[in-house]
Amino acid sequence: MPNMDMDELFQARRAFTEEQWIDALLRSTGMEPTNFPERVKWHLLARMVPLIENNYNLAELGPRGTGKSHIYKEISPNSILVSGGQTTVANLFYNMARRVVGLVGVWDVVAFDEVAGISFKDKDGVQIMKDYMASGSFARGRDAVNAYASMVFVGNINQPVDTLVKTSHLFAPFPETMIDSAFFDRFHAYVPGWEIPKMRPEFFTNQYGLIVDYLAEFLREMRKRNFGDAINKYFKLGRDLNQRDTIAVKHTVSGLLKLLYPHEEYDKEAVRRCLEYALETRRRVKEQLKKIGGMEFFDVHFSYIDVETLEEKFIGVPEQGGGTLIPDGPLSPGIMHTVATGSGGHLGLYRLETQVMAGSGTLKTSGLGSNSGAKEAIKVGFDYFKANGSRVSASVKPGDHDYHLHVVELHNTGPTASMTLASFVALCSGVLGRPLQQQLVVLGSMSLGGNIVPVENLAESLQVAFDAGAKRLLLPMASVRDIPTIPGELFAKFQTGFYSDPTDAVFKALGVQA
Repeated sequence: MPNMDMDELFQARRAFTEEQWIDALLRSTGMEPTNFPERVKWHLLARMVPLIENNYNLAELGPRGTGKSHIYKEISPNSILVSGGQTTVANLFYNMARRVVGLVGVWDVVAFDEVAGISFKDKDGVQIMKDYMASGSFARGRDAVNAYASMVFVGNINQPVDTLVKTSHLFAPFPETMIDSAFFDRFHAYVPGWEIPKMRPEFFTNQYGLIVDYLAEFLREMRKRNFGDAINKYFKLGRDLNQRDTIAVKHTVSGLLKLLYPHEEYDKEAVRRCLEYALETRRRVKEQLKKIGGMEFFDVHFSYIDVETLEEKFIGVPEQGGGTLIPDGPLSPGIMHTVATGSGGHLGLYRLETQVMAGSGTLKTSGLGSNSGAKEAIKVGFDYFKANGSRVSASVKPGDHDYHLHVVELHNTGPTASMTLASFVALCSGVLGRPLQQQLVVLGSMSLGGNIVPVENLAESLQVAFDAGAKRLLLPMASVRDIPTIPGELFAKFQTGFYSDPTDAVFKALGVQA
């Protein structure tokens, strides 16, 4: 464009409502917005944020054919799409032999297509990328180089998202060398590509929009401005957001407001809409970091506070589900929840469901597959129950009933061998016909002789329990020494009880005095 009259554009923007302007922007990129739901429109807008915001790092993974790379290849002459495969530090960042800055100094956006195929010939490639994504600068030899290019990573998810959320993390398609919590922590947003439909002919527009060169110049011109402080006027961010989270959210809000309100005439509700979207896309990054990096990233419960009303609103991520795994309200007798490490090495939530029938003292198990360790653990719990059930109540006569114990893996983490204490508590609850306390998770295990085994990974276990909706917690006394490893605000989320032996655990779980 020979010249760009921004005032003319600002004046014209005033003639549109927000909804009309979103439609105009999307038509300018070739999409027909009337065929997309509101939420998908926001995802399509988020794809444009790297074009309008300096040093913005975005990830979008999803099914094939959803147009992930289209915008970076076709819409702006200022962005370059690097197809998957080997790349070098010299090409991307700085050629020391020729003393020339690489792609990040030439383009506004460097987008990587097919992230699974990215590899660096140089060992320090990912390290330099981390440095650049955090600060917009990097050092090569004696030179410190600043650049403003945004980084975009797009790729395909081959498994269903709900499976990936339960068994792994949503960054799984990245190459092994990049799967590092410090690298992913530098992402400002993660757009859920699985919510965007596969492109069909009716999704492309034949209506008018801005000419592509004009749109590209508008986006480039707006990179010189910053709307990140718009949040401070109306809202405060919740206490779970650390400095990186705050920077990420402000970046996203700034980018969205620049797209929607380039003339800076936005109201509180417009900022709220952008803020809620920004919190969700950053929380999606943080949820995966928690799975990769453990307790270092426990604080994922993002919220914002209205400075006028002081009302706090928490923002979730739809695919996480979360709080519904442990239902609110009383459960039937014999049903209990525990957190343990599954055969795959990951912590998960397990539900034990017990059926008690008249019979002669036999036990049937299901839900364990062919895992002998898990079956053995339940048999140990059952043998302890037969020997010690009468200590819980004189009315308990284990030999007068048959038992069916079914185990549900709520996080698909594989069968676990830490089921001895849990099966004893579930069997006692079932045979007594008394439900456990509401939203309770019982942690810990025991040996055949009834010796209590402390909880491994106590802090991570509490985080899993909290994310699943637990409000009460029962811990072995042997784990008291590990309490200092738990972040105070996480520990404070539970009503916590302690038990000294298996019988004590049953009384506390049922909420009765021994």
